[in-house]
Amino acid sequence: MSGIRTYQDLGKLVTRLRDDLNDKELVLLYAYNRTGKTRLSMEFKDRGKRRNNGKADTLYFNAYTEDLFIWENDLENDLARGLKVNYNSKFFDGFTNLGLEPTIDEYLKRYASFDFDIEYKEIQLADESFSKPSFVIFSKAGHVNIKISRGEENIFIWCMFMAICERILDGHESYKWVKYLYIDDPISSLDDNNAIAVACDLAILLRRAAHRKGENGAPAPIKVVFSSHHSLFFNVMCNEIGRSKEGEPSVGHKRYFLHRPNDEGRYTLRATEDTPFFHHVASLAELQKASELNTGTLYTFHFNALRSIMEKTAAFFGHSDISFCLKALDDDENRALFNRALNLLSHGKYAIHEPTRMGEDNQELFRLILNSFIFRFQFDLPEILGGSSTVITP
Repeated sequence: MSGIRTYQDLGKLVTRLRDDLNDKELVLLYAYNRTGKTRLSMEFKDRGKRRNNGKADTLYFNAYTEDLFIWENDLENDLARGLKVNYNSKFFDGFTNLGLEPTIDEYLKRYASFDFDIEYKEIQLADESFSKPSFVIFSKAGHVNIKISRGEENIFIWCMFMAICERILDGHESYKWVKYLYIDDPISSLDDNNAIAVACDLAILLRRAAHRKGENGAPAPIKVVFSSHHSLFFNVMCNEIGRSKEGEPSVGHKRYFLHRPNDEGRYTLRATEDTPFFHHVASLAELQKASELNTGTLYTFHFNALRSIMEKTAAFFGHSDISFCLKALDDDENRALFNRALNLLSHGKYAIHEPTRMGEDNQELFRLILNSFIFRFQFDLPEILGGSSTVITP
C-alpha cells in the first residue's frame, strides 16, 4: 500500500487492519490523541465477536482496561487503601490457576520500587468455584497500604497485562481463545521519561508473539495491533521491531500514520514503511528542547532517544548502524568520543518515576553530539505535523 487511503468509518478501517493481519504478524499505528484509537480498538474487538458467534478473539489493553481497577481510599478508616478489581472480566480468568504474581513482580521491578499483594475472592459460577483477584494493596520500605500515584497505578496494570501476555504465548488453557492482541497507548498516563525501557520490553514480547509455535511445532503467531500517540515510544517500537536480530526471523509488519482529517468520521492511513518517519524528527525536536541550557532538563535516557534517531537516520540512507552518522562528522577525535558515549550511555534500565539527571559533563557531551548531528543532517519537519515545513538548525 502506498500513499494515503481513506476509510469512511471505523468498520471499514477494521476490515483493512484485519486483512493486513492475514499475512502480517503486526500492525503499528501512530495517531494523535482524539483520533479515535480507543474506539478503533473496541470496534476491532467487536468484529471478532460478531465473526465468532459472540466469542471473543481479542485481548485488548486500552482505557477500558484501566477502568477495571478502581482506587479505594477507605475514607472511614483510612487503612485499607488499594485497588478494587472488577473480577467479572475475562481479563482475569488466568489468575485462578496460573500464579501470575511472580511475573508481574518481575516486570514491575524494572520500572518502579513498590511492592504489591493481591487478595482473592471465591466466585461461584454454576457448580464451580473460582478464585479471582478482588483487591490489591501496595507497600514500600516497610509501609503497607500506601497510596501510589496514578502513574504507578497504571504501570502496575500494564505489568499485569504483560504477565497475562506471557501466559497467552505459553499456550495456557485460560487464554487459548486469544488470537489477537490490541494494545492502545500503554503509557498514556505515565511519565514520558522512560518510554524507551517499556517499549523495548514490549517489543521483545511482540517478537515472541510473531514467532510463536503451536504444540506441533507449526507457526501459531498471536497477531497484534499496536497504536500510540507518543512519538518517542512509537519511534523505539519501530526500531526494535524493524531491526534484524541474529538467529531470529524478521517480524512481518506494517506501519501507518492514522489520521482523522475532520469530524465527519472518515479516517486516513498513510503507509510509512518506505518514507521518512516524521515522528523521529518530532522526537529530535523534543531532544533539542530538553537540551536548551536555561530551560531544558536532560536525563540519562535521552542518550537512548538520540541513538534511536541516529539508527533510523542511518537506515534511511541504507546503512546498518549509527557509524554512518558518526562518519559524517568531520572531527575524528569527536567521532570516537561520540561513539563511546552513545554505546556506554544509551543502555540500561531506568525507573519510570525516578529518572536520573545527567551530570554536567554528560550534558555538555550530549549537546555537542546533538548539535553536530543536527548541523550535519538538515531535517525538515513534515507539513503533516501542522504548519509549514521547518528546518531544524543548531
